[in-house]
Amino acid sequence: MGCDGGTIPKRHELVKGPKKVEKVDKDAELVAQWNYCTLSQEILRRPIVACELGRLYNKDAVIEFLLDKSSEKALGKAASHIKSIKNVTELRLSDNPAWEGDKGNTKGDKHDDLQRARFICPVVGLEMNGRHRFCFLRCCGCVFSERALKEIKAEVCHTCGTAFQEDDVIVLNGSKEDVEVLKSRMEERRLRAKLEKKTKKSKAAESVSKSDVSEETPGPSKMKTGKPEETNLDTREKKTNSAPKSAAHGITSGKAAKRSIADSEESEAYKSLFTTHSSAKRSKEESAHWVTHTSYCF
Repeated sequence: MGCDGGTIPKRHELVKGPKKVEKVDKDAELVAQWNYCTLSQEILRRPIVACELGRLYNKDAVIEFLLDKSSEKALGKAASHIKSIKNVTELRLSDNPAWEGDKGNTKGDKHDDLQRARFICPVVGLEMNGRHRFCFLRCCGCVFSERALKEIKAEVCHTCGTAFQEDDVIVLNGSKEDVEVLKSRMEERRLRAKLEKKTKKSKAAESVSKSDVSEETPGPSKMKTGKPEETNLDTREKKTNSAPKSAAHGITSGKAAKRSIADSEESEAYKSLFTTHSSAKRSKEESAHWVTHTSYCF
């Protein structure tokens, strides 16, 4: 049954014990967290953004994920809490002058120093390689080491000068406990934003309803005193009384004008200008035929 030829099997070859738990290399894990995008697993390149849980992403990868939310993406679980581009913050990172990158490794025979990082803290000068805790401000996106925030305590950002609160400080690539705390803060912040939106909508609806009511009800200057029927009757009586008076006044004025011209003591030349003068009257012979007779035909 095998083992011929003088081979002697050992115990670990015959007896299968429990499998050993594979340990993750800490250096490799730090390199993956701080140098590669959490969503696309590509090298981080600017513009670099961070979510509310402190994970690093390429902005292009986040935009592609938001545009194509297919269930086939296995890596989408790492960014399931990102609902819109407003849930991420673009980071303002300070370059490390000692980092050369791939410039000096043209032949491929140069040793890559994993401890050397691309970015540093602008206040203390610590490298952002995972050995030190780093955090960013959600209000402005500036990145600092946690040591800098503790040593230089201020309520204003060290680089841009914007005011911030404790809720705006988010730890980058923190531990499980840090992620749980940041997750609870994120949920509280989103609930608060929803409540604010509801209150704004209710206030807007109330203001619109009040404006409609004010337009329907007339003011005190537009209100009429007394009964409307009595006012209508008074106006009608005034109109009927004024109409015959005006007609009689017109008739009497016309007669008085005629009498005044005929009985006036003016000269005959002045009286001949009017049609009531005797010179304006024509005889039957001078008048036209009855068919074409008009008062102005001569």
